[in-house]
Amino acid sequence: MDLGADTKVVLLAAGLIFLWALVLGMWKYRQMAGSRDHVAHPYVDMAHRAALLYSFATLLVATFVQFSGWNAIMNLLSAGAIVLFFMAAIGTYVYHGWRRDTDNQFRDRVRGTTPFMIALIVAETGGFTVLLFGFVRAQLL
Repeated sequence: MDLGADTKVVLLAAGLIFLWALVLGMWKYRQMAGSRDHVAHPYVDMAHRAALLYSFATLLVATFVQFSGWNAIMNLLSAGAIVLFFMAAIGTYVYHGWRRDTDNQFRDRVRGTTPFMIALIVAETGGFTVLLFGFVRAQLL
C-alpha cells in the first residue's frame, strides 16, 4: 500500500509517542520499585498512561489522514495541531512528575493553564473535525 507523506508523518509521530510511553514506563517502574508504598508520583503515572493512549489515538488520526479527501497540507495542519497538543499534555505531566510539585495541576493552577486548555480543546476537537469531514467527503459522499 502506498501511503501519502502526510500519513507517514503522522504514523511516525504515533511511533515516537509510543516509544516515549515505553521510556516513561521505565521511569514509572523505577519510582514504584523505590517507593515505600510501591506507587509512582501521580503525574509520572499519568504521563505514562497518557502517552500510551495518545500513541494509539495518533494511529486513529493517521487512519483519518490516509482516507481524507483534503490535500496533504490540510491533513498535516489538522493532524499536527492534534499531535502537538497530545505531546504538550504529556510534556506537562512529565514536568509535574519530575518536579513533584503537585498532584493536581488544576487545583494548583499557574498563569496560562486556562488559555492552554482552551487552545487544546479547540486544536484537538477542531483538527479532528476537519479530518472527519475530509473522510466523509472522500469516502461517504
